[in-house]
Amino acid sequence: MTETLKMNEPVTEKREEPKMRRQALQLGADSFAAKTNDVSASDSIRNLVRRIELADQAGLDVFGVGEHHRKEYLDSAPSLILAAAATRTRRIRLSSAVTVLSAADPVRVFQQFATLDLLSEGRAEMVVGRGSFVESFPLFGLKLEDYDDVFAEKLDLLLKLRENEFVHWSGKFRPALTGQGVYPRPIQNPLPIWVGVGGTPESFARAGMLGLPLMVAIIGGETRRFRPLVDLYREYGRRAGHSPEKLKVGVHAVGYVADTTQKAIDDFFPGYAKTFTKIGKERGWPPVTRAQFDALRGEHGSFLVGNPEEVAEKLLRHSDALGGISRLTFQMDVAELSQLNFLRGIELLGTKVAPIVRKETA
Repeated sequence: MTETLKMNEPVTEKREEPKMRRQALQLGADSFAAKTNDVSASDSIRNLVRRIELADQAGLDVFGVGEHHRKEYLDSAPSLILAAAATRTRRIRLSSAVTVLSAADPVRVFQQFATLDLLSEGRAEMVVGRGSFVESFPLFGLKLEDYDDVFAEKLDLLLKLRENEFVHWSGKFRPALTGQGVYPRPIQNPLPIWVGVGGTPESFARAGMLGLPLMVAIIGGETRRFRPLVDLYREYGRRAGHSPEKLKVGVHAVGYVADTTQKAIDDFFPGYAKTFTKIGKERGWPPVTRAQFDALRGEHGSFLVGNPEEVAEKLLRHSDALGGISRLTFQMDVAELSQLNFLRGIELLGTKVAPIVRKETA
């Protein structure tokens, strides 16, 4: 990466904004291909492909598959899952969520998603990030102290691969390229690349400087608290000369839709509490409580769990709180839902929630 982040530069004083006109908002779902104890790994993967197929039929805009290298997830090769889905879908966009670029060779990542783009007839995307777990670093011989530098360098190479068939590039963490051709080339030019971020200002600023669309993972707390970081992204993008239309913001949020609010809570809370309590033990968090869950479902909490009408209303409030977003993807995979509940949730998201949102953002 050639740009240097100057985080000590003051952000331009916030200007008074006119009444916001809601922008068109794409809806989708993300999955980590979580494996539950009562379903085989093979059936879990096949069930996921069926969910992507239904999301296409229900009218959702995008489906993303994550990347993890842990026993409880089956998404270590997301491009393969998305390729299987490409042959069974017609219009839905197929994305990673996220590609752990730090642990991958950018050449291979580009080739995989260019191939997916050809297979899907121009529907491939990728969200690249560093991931929220660190197992990939020792697995692929990387050092945690290089956490940020290796991602910045590999992102720089990935963008050059997207722009050029023949690449001249050198860096610290990968052998140089001296004009080799990289194939295949995708249908889309450019192949869409989003940057997935958590909560570090440097990550928001970097994405803005590069003029790349931003996918913000908001898996807890209050959505509105991310507004200063989103403003930072837009400000750094403006400074770098990128148009507002290029600086798209998406949100990856914990969510689930059922026919009634009570059913949504009853379906979702037990598995969510189990999953996040387990993760919490690794990270020093206290066990999940029902009170915490209810707060996250509240007016300003980030969770989108409920019936279609209340989820659509809250989703629009999330967009307003962040100054307008162009995409929101639901993460339902953290609650050990049954396949039946997954399918019903996707169906309601596409046929009930999406029409309300599209009417309000048309």
